Amino acid sequence: MQALPHLYSVSAEGTTDSQLTSSSKGIPDITVAAPAEFGGPGDQWSPETLLLSAAANCFVLSFKAVSRASKLSWKSIHCESVGKLDRVDRITSFTEITTKVKLTIGDESEKERALKLLEKSESVCLISNSLNAKLFLECEIIVE
Repeated sequence: MQALPHLYSVSAEGTTDSQLTSSSKGIPDITVAAPAEFGGPGDQWSPETLLLSAAANCFVLSFKAVSRASKLSWKSIHCESVGKLDRVDRITSFTEITTKVKLTIGDESEKERALKLLEKSESVCLISNSLNAKLFLECEIIVE
């Protein structure tokens, strides 16, 4: 890892239609639009879905790092972030984000340790740590 602080830069560009182009140096552009709930087309990534994607992906990447450092053997992980957008005191924001994780491992005796590492992954996830929403973690560990 490079020394902190890290700087990241993303730009958004749009015209009078509903779609924007989001770009960052060295990676493919993506099309972004308002979600259907805010009058958008509903078939593009939106700021809301991108935020939840960032939370889910950061959790998985955090788990990969934590499990590697702890030498936990695992087979697969699936992470879904579900966000509740609400208005409180005239401010619209995500008030809750639930991270639903399914982890598949090969050894029943590692189940408890795997759960602890999932919990640790939530605590070190930099995206979740940057949000004001209440965070919830639901874990399912499958042994195959």
